[in-house]
Amino acid sequence: QVQLVESGGGLVQPGGSLRLSCAASGSGFALDNFNIGWFYQAPGKERERVSCISSTDGRTYYSDSVKGRFIISRANAKKTAYLQMNALKPEDTGVYYCAISLYSDGGECPAGSPYWGQGTQVTVSS
Repeated sequence: QVQLVESGGGLVQPGGSLRLSCAASGSGFALDNFNIGWFYQAPGKERERVSCISSTDGRTYYSDSVKGRFIISRANAKKTAYLQMNALKPEDTGVYYCAISLYSDGGECPAGSPYWGQGTQVTVSS
């Protein structure tokens, strides 16, 4: 069984930065084989895809709303994925989840029945 734990969320002023981490664990588990995605859910809205990184060649995807501000990365040996969030805006506020899957959506993002973390709250406010 694979478990994911997100951390690094918090309260930050507009224009500030946060670095989210997603630590994976599990018996015989190797993060190398998994596509990784970060998603966020704003209050009262559906979960949205933010950024993804593929398992094979590290190709990345960013939504238009975060392109140029966020950076996704992975450290397979540490079984950890990261989301560096810069120039944060109030509209970035929400719960951020990481998800991993052996399968992709045809691109860089996890698909099928991904494993999900419990989420970490990010609040951008002055």
